[in-house]
Amino acid sequence: MKAIHFQYKEANFYAEEQGQGKALIFLHGFLENRQMWASVIEALPNTYRKIVLDLPGHGKSDNLAYVHTMEEMAEVVMALVRHLRLKKFSLIGHSMGGYVALAVADKYPDNLKALVLMNSNSRADSPEKKLNRDRAIALVKRNPKSYVRNAIPLLFRPKNRNLLKEQVALVKEQALETSPQGIVAALEGMKDRVDREMILAFAPYPILFIASKKDPVLDFQMLEEQLHYNAVESLILEDGHMSHFENPEALIEGLRSFLSRKL
Repeated sequence: MKAIHFQYKEANFYAEEQGQGKALIFLHGFLENRQMWASVIEALPNTYRKIVLDLPGHGKSDNLAYVHTMEEMAEVVMALVRHLRLKKFSLIGHSMGGYVALAVADKYPDNLKALVLMNSNSRADSPEKKLNRDRAIALVKRNPKSYVRNAIPLLFRPKNRNLLKEQVALVKEQALETSPQGIVAALEGMKDRVDREMILAFAPYPILFIASKKDPVLDFQMLEEQLHYNAVESLILEDGHMSHFENPEALIEGLRSFLSRKL
């Protein structure tokens, strides 16, 4: 992977790329970083230009503010786009990365060739979810390491927490690299994000919506309600929120198929 260093608002950001061809920008989820995409990047052909970014406060990228709104993180993505002189690109976002991808799509629709939402959600947080974010923020401020260690296993389907112990430990190790400020800023930003379901209805580009039946983070029935739009193609997986670990073969097959047909 080739290292990419760029700046936005005097903060330093980090990304990596591999391959040449149509640009795919991968956006990780909350408490993750660019490394979550390692197996996906290796499984996709190098005829794509595969770009992985550390979002603000995650991985090797700096924090920007007390709140990292989805819109501000979208501007970081666009700073990377300008740095690489890209005109058109596709976005693949996991969880929070999907929220950021939707914010990019909202403001810069003409730049997108395709959008992939993986274990993500186009709707805003419910009042109950907002309350849970506030509770999480309080926990992080008291003991960030304890919060991370307890939060990561809950992303996996219960039966997989023991079956995939090594993967859970890896995600936990990477998550512990996230600064407390970055964790709080992301939680605040996700809590305040706006509803962008209308993008699914009117997008002029193809969308792949990947949802998991046993996702402990996102209600599957709620996600199913977002799959009926004409631009949306769905990929339904069997396990939890961490599809790249819990359903890797089906995920890769679905991604390869969608990208080869739609790009």
